[in-house]
Amino acid sequence: MIDIRRVRSDLDGVKAAMARRRDPQLLDDLDEVSRLDEEGRRLSSERDDLRARVNSLSKDVGAAYKAGDRDRGDQLKEESRTLGETEKELGVRVAEYDARIRDLLLRIPNVPADEAPDGAGEADNPVVKMVGFEGRTYDEWQRVPHWDTGVALGILDNERAAKISGSMFTMLRGAGATLARALCQLALDRNADAFEEMRPPSLVTTATLTATGQLPKFADDAYAIERDDLWCIPTAEVPLTSIYRDEVLDEGDLPMRLMAYTPCYRREAGSAGRDTRGMLRGHEFDKVEILALTTPDDAPRMLDELVARAAGTIEALGLPYRILDICTGDMGQSHHRSFDIEVYAPGADTWLEVSSISWFSDYQARRGNVRYRPRTGGGTEFVHTLNGSALAVPRVWAAIVETYRQPDGTVVVPDVLRPYMRGIDVISKK
Repeated sequence: MIDIRRVRSDLDGVKAAMARRRDPQLLDDLDEVSRLDEEGRRLSSERDDLRARVNSLSKDVGAAYKAGDRDRGDQLKEESRTLGETEKELGVRVAEYDARIRDLLLRIPNVPADEAPDGAGEADNPVVKMVGFEGRTYDEWQRVPHWDTGVALGILDNERAAKISGSMFTMLRGAGATLARALCQLALDRNADAFEEMRPPSLVTTATLTATGQLPKFADDAYAIERDDLWCIPTAEVPLTSIYRDEVLDEGDLPMRLMAYTPCYRREAGSAGRDTRGMLRGHEFDKVEILALTTPDDAPRMLDELVARAAGTIEALGLPYRILDICTGDMGQSHHRSFDIEVYAPGADTWLEVSSISWFSDYQARRGNVRYRPRTGGGTEFVHTLNGSALAVPRVWAAIVETYRQPDGTVVVPDVLRPYMRGIDVISKK
């Protein structure tokens, strides 16, 4: 969440920055936060004054009784009791104001970075890099959608997946499943030089999902297990961000780099009726996530590193890709700065987002209370969090099946994946 002290000291500045997100309601919400905060602090001050008066009266009551003036002692005691009840009432009201402020702050998005491009939506995201696409041509056999090739080769069986779990679930078979696993292992291996591998739980508490910004705003997009107050993770970002929740790290331990393979669950997939065929959009998918905790000064360099790592894996697979600088109007709830990597899929004839790399400033750390102790001493500070998809399986899988399809309908396995494929160099129908 954004810092309430920043709202207090520079409301106009925060509103000007937030206006770049192109949502007028956010400005009204900030005004409401400011109003509630001012009134809540007034009540808090009044409560504290009463508390001091009650404490003073308690001493006077004791002194009166000690001096033998029982009538005065009883009078002061009654006054103290009355003021104490008023103090409790004010305390309840202060707590109510605090709760209303926190609820609003949990719903208000992060302030965009100054460097983030302005724009109203995804059409305004500038392409900052293009690799392997311009001037490239595709043969007609590469223009076959992966859902047709997958069925023909017996490596994609969404019909039976729907029988098992309902619509918007996918099932890979044989070499198709092996290819998916190979992609995950490739992503883990390529980042193992600097990132500690984790295998966090796939079910998390409400507090954990709140820390990254999914709750309360996106509750309808998540899978809830209400009986146990647990949620299926939409990405490994969620548990990884909360590993150090409510802890204080030493600056010497930063930057801290973590990575994890997990299944991911998202109810919102396909809700708009787009990209519902094949592997392009589904309720469950596999992904390798990379995440970093840094000081504020190191965060921009870490963002560049995460983008380079994600793009490097796509390039190693021989897939044409482009990098988009996400504009303020298309930015996610928690994002301070964000880049998307898209691959071109010739069979679907479209660009597919395969990675989103984001810098959250201290927005998530403030929600999760993750701090560090500076080397120079003084008080603790919030870390900055960053994360990105090292590799999300479904759309990369789809782009490989389409890009590497041969005239006879088989699919050549990219060289970089062959060590993980148990001897399969070409995927053919069995």
